[in-house]
Amino acid sequence: MDNNEQHRSGHVVIGVDTHKHVYVAAVMDTIGGILATLTIPTDTGGFQQLLDWAGSYGRILAFGIEGTGSYGATLASFLRRAGHKVVEAGRPDRRLRRMNGKSDTLDAENAARAVLAGFATATPESADGEAEMIRHLKIAHDQAVEQRSAAMATMKAMLVHAPDLLRNETTGKTQIALARRLAGLLPRQLEGPEDALRHALRTLAKRWQYLDAEARELTKMIAEPVHRAAPQLLEPFGIGVDTAAEILVVAGDNFERIKSEAALAKLAGIAPVPTGSGMTSGRHRINHGGHRQLNAAIYRTVIVRMRFHQPTIDYVTRRTAEGKTKRETIRCLKRYVIREVYHLIRPAPRTVPTTS
Repeated sequence: MDNNEQHRSGHVVIGVDTHKHVYVAAVMDTIGGILATLTIPTDTGGFQQLLDWAGSYGRILAFGIEGTGSYGATLASFLRRAGHKVVEAGRPDRRLRRMNGKSDTLDAENAARAVLAGFATATPESADGEAEMIRHLKIAHDQAVEQRSAAMATMKAMLVHAPDLLRNETTGKTQIALARRLAGLLPRQLEGPEDALRHALRTLAKRWQYLDAEARELTKMIAEPVHRAAPQLLEPFGIGVDTAAEILVVAGDNFERIKSEAALAKLAGIAPVPTGSGMTSGRHRINHGGHRQLNAAIYRTVIVRMRFHQPTIDYVTRRTAEGKTKRETIRCLKRYVIREVYHLIRPAPRTVPTTS
């Protein structure tokens, strides 16, 4: 046995720096430190090569992968199916990068060190069930909604320069009625600016109608996996399909990775952040991190409840009488909603059968 093998425990962690076309991995022994690095292609053959290579250095404790929600998602799923523990390594500390420099190999080594030191502990989403289906559909839906809004805004801006007759006909119309009216404009020969304006408005209106139909179709498609995955999420007042879908996308198919309702609140950017120091202990500020789309969805639920849900209306009245501002009351209500959501979708505790 050589000197290097004498200073090994036989237990290793693997750090992986992910990119679009290649992954760079580093294997680290719990006693012997970094042992070797490897570069692999981002395909199934490369994944298997990584697994065989890592196993040749000892018993694998865990894989720390950067970007498990993007470039590393496929690798994380492959390793999870092979029975290995996978954690999100996150980005290296900026201060360390400034001092030690940056390269793919260094990033892989830092990922392995983060896992071994216990800094990287987050379990990534499994991305293989209903939540992943919803995420794909929501990407297309949200883009259609965004482009539909842009088309409507452009139409309204161009109507400012339209002839008086057309402006008077479209004033006060709903978006659907406005798009229907402009899509029905009769085409003309392009002989002047007014003709070009009519063509542009007609094209934008037809685009808006197409995007509106696409968004409605995707909404129906999203509703199906939402009802299959967590129909109980749609029971509370103010939580619709869109909000439930956002909750499921963030929670993931392996919701057990979120250990408490406080962890879900932090993930949604709803948990306050302590800012006390010296004589200012006990102070907190808003958490501007977390998943902003989920935070916005919970906010919309709170606003709906404040307007139409009598228990919430009574709560707001009581808090206002106590001197709370509207903003502070909304923060409290968001925390209540996220607690309610957690208990609706958390896995049921396993019961151990008793022997008679």
